[in-house]
Order: sequence, then structure tokens, then C-alpha cells
Amino acid sequence: MGIWKQEVELDQLHGGQSINTLLDIRFEDFGDDWISASMPVDHRTHQPYGILHGGASVVLAETLGSTASYLCIDKDKFYCVGLEVNANHLKAVRAGRVTAVARPVHLGRTTHVWDIRLHNEEGEATCISRLTMAVVPIK
Repeated sequence: MGIWKQEVELDQLHGGQSINTLLDIRFEDFGDDWISASMPVDHRTHQPYGILHGGASVVLAETLGSTASYLCIDKDKFYCVGLEVNANHLKAVRAGRVTAVARPVHLGRTTHVWDIRLHNEEGEATCISRLTMAVVPIK
């Protein structure tokens, strides 16, 4: 079970009608302390020069890290919201899919920090992101 406080069912993590559906974000796999998702690089995620938009990379990173935080909390007592996200874009991607892997840096009582690394289909690093989530009690 690792860090997960809830059962991880990848097919249930799509988020219904949301940006995940619009951008075809797919949760792919997980382990004891990591989870992955992928997103296409196509007309939906390109910037005007025909390469992956940095904002789309951040959407994938925040989607993955937010979901990971949700899976690490008691959902009957808490919810999670993003506090800060940053990204370093390392390599342009024109087509295919990018895959992100999120691993915890810190899983505290009131904050979670995630390291999220994106890579292209050749396994080359394309973006490194860090996401900080607030763990908020339900009132």
C-alpha cells in the first residue's frame, strides 16, 4: 500500500468532464510511492510554434500531483488544494505523448510537496515540476 491511504484504481481517476478529459490525460501506473499519467502532444496541447505548450505540461503535472495528494489523505476529513506549482522546461516535444511520474518530497500534516518529472516517448526529460499542496480539514 505504501503512501496511499485510498485504494488506487487508475480507471476511476479520470475526473469526469474536466480538463483531464479535454486533454486526454490518462493515469497509467502506480507503485508504493509514485504514480504516473500521460498526455498527448497534438493540436490541443501545442503552442503556436507547434511544440508542447509549457502550460499544458504544468496542467499534467498539477493534475498528477493533486490526484496523488488526494490519494494520500483521509477524504472524509480533508481535501487538498494547490498552493504553488513551478516548472522547468528542458526539451521541446512536437508529437507523441509525454508521461509524468510524481513522487513525494514531503507528506506532512498540512502540506504535501511533489516532484513531478515529464519525459517524451524516448525517455528524455522534457520538464521538471514541483507542486505544493495544502491539506485542508473539512469543516
